[in-house]
Amino acid sequence: MTPGGLVVLTDRRSASGSLVEAVREAIRCGAAWVVLRERDLPYARRMALAVELRAIVPSGRLIVSGPDPLGGSAVHLAGADPLPSGVASADGRRLGAGSSGISLIGRSWHGFEDLSGVDYVTVSPVYPTVSKPGYGPALGAAGAAGMRAPVPWLALGGIDSAERARECAAAGAVGIAVMGAVMRTPSLAGELTAAFAGVGAGRW
Repeated sequence: MTPGGLVVLTDRRSASGSLVEAVREAIRCGAAWVVLRERDLPYARRMALAVELRAIVPSGRLIVSGPDPLGGSAVHLAGADPLPSGVASADGRRLGAGSSGISLIGRSWHGFEDLSGVDYVTVSPVYPTVSKPGYGPALGAAGAAGMRAPVPWLALGGIDSAERARECAAAGAVGIAVMGAVMRTPSLAGELTAAFAGVGAGRW
C-alpha cells in the first residue's frame, strides 16, 4: 500500500500542545498516514514515541524517517540515507519484506537521488514553507509534476490551504505531505483532506 491522501510529518517544536495529541487530532480530522521525524531525539525516546503513535495511527500507517523502522515496517529516507540493511541484493534489486521486515520505503527526491528499491517519493518544496524559510526555490504544483517522478509522489512544502491541496491533486500527486501547518493547527487536516480528495488525484 502506497501512502496517499494527507500524510502528516511530525514536528514536536511546532506542535500545538503535545506531539501525540496533535497527531491524534489530525488523525481524527482525516489524516491518513503519519511520518515520525524527530531524528535528533535519543534512540530510546524516539522508540517510545513510535510505540505511542502506533497506538493511535491506523495499523501499518506510521512511517519512520530514517533507515531504522523502530520496530515497524515502513521507512522514509532522506536523499542520502542508505537503504535499510537486508532490503536490497548486491545488484540493487529489492528483496521481499520477509528478509528485513520492511514492506514500504519512501525517499525525499529532488530529481537525482537513486530510487532503487523505493516505493514512493516526496517532491519538495512545492510552495514556500514557513517551516524551512529560504528552502527552495518553490517548484509550484506544475513544476513538481514536471519532474516526472517514476514512482508515486507526494507533494511536500507549504501546503497550508485547500486551494494548494487541490492544485497538488490536479497535478497528479497521490497525496500531500504536511508538517508545520497541521502540527500548529491539527483541525486543518480535515480541510486539506477534503480538498485533496475532492479533485480525485493521481495517475498511479
